[in-house]
Amino acid sequence: MTSEEIKQLDESSFMPTYGRFDAVLVSGKNATGVDCEGKEYIDFGSGIGVNSLGWADEGWTAAVARQAGTLQHTSNLYYNPASATFAAELLKVSGYSAVFLGNSGAEANECAIKLARKHGVEQYGKSRCEILTLQNSFHGRTVTTLAATGQDVFHHYFYPFTEGFAYAEPNVQSVRENMTENTCAVMIEFIQGEGGVMPLDPQFVKELAALCKERGVLLIADEVQTGVGRTGSFYCWEQYGVKPDVLTSAKGLGGGLPIGACLCTEELRGVMGRSSHGSTFGANPVVCAGALEVVRRVSQPEFLAAVKEKGEYLRSRLEQMDGVAEVRGMGMMLGIVPARSTAAALSAACVENGLLILTAKSLLRLLPPLTITREEMDKGLAILEKVLSAAH
Repeated sequence: MTSEEIKQLDESSFMPTYGRFDAVLVSGKNATGVDCEGKEYIDFGSGIGVNSLGWADEGWTAAVARQAGTLQHTSNLYYNPASATFAAELLKVSGYSAVFLGNSGAEANECAIKLARKHGVEQYGKSRCEILTLQNSFHGRTVTTLAATGQDVFHHYFYPFTEGFAYAEPNVQSVRENMTENTCAVMIEFIQGEGGVMPLDPQFVKELAALCKERGVLLIADEVQTGVGRTGSFYCWEQYGVKPDVLTSAKGLGGGLPIGACLCTEELRGVMGRSSHGSTFGANPVVCAGALEVVRRVSQPEFLAAVKEKGEYLRSRLEQMDGVAEVRGMGMMLGIVPARSTAAALSAACVENGLLILTAKSLLRLLPPLTITREEMDKGLAILEKVLSAAH
């Protein structure tokens, strides 16, 4: 099929929920993709932070293929070694005590919300069920996780939203003002990705954790985008020095297959008892086989050190470019405030010139594969610099 035939088939088949770029990708290796006509693209987006090991990684592909040829699905009515081995490895690496596996970041956040509310009701009474989130946050696209999202732009059309959410600015005074006796949890992103790559202030995070502990309120960290090596530590909380009671993970965890994980501390492991939650495809053996490969490799100290080094290199190059007003973020989760033009126009021009890049509000956003090479980075940076220089 030609690229035009594929685009026509796509547009005639799907609900028009996505604004696609004009690129038809058919293959890839690490951070280099290829379209129908053989044109190459450098990938600075990794499928919105999903392809942590890049395209067609040999170890990941082999692990998935072996499992697919053995047992592709069982449901959670039975035990299987792939899911049990992965869960144990994830807990060992993360320092948590129990995990629930689903299929996406939104599902992981739904589980965290249910866990927090059940814990609040059981410990304090049925009114202890409100969750406080931060303005400018993003937690998913289900009706409940949209309600948890602290951005008005997402609060249209789909009423009534799930009740029980309140919002605070990312400072302790605002949190204190909006926290009530009915607050069971505070949910944060250490770096607000969809909100414009906005890292939380470390002092605020420490004060927030202390306040939550003082009031018996759970601290939930949405690490869907910041987790699994993205910021230079396996989970971002390690760099803030504040371990959440509940942590959610997805995106890069599966290496390209759908997964969501809700992790909790030992004190909370029994909250979600039998029949309180479930997922038909959660803990799928094929997905878990791929995720195990990701976790074992990304958690290695030398791998994480390389992510930090690559992130520092990208930042230093970006800060020297004409057309860049500001660079913010951590590790290989970076946002560029353009000095000229718009993120939408610049990202489209990047794709046209062979660079896949993301946006976040008014920013260009970089989430490259963690395995991207120096050569691939330099090729992508050259394209970006060309686009920024031509902008006006």
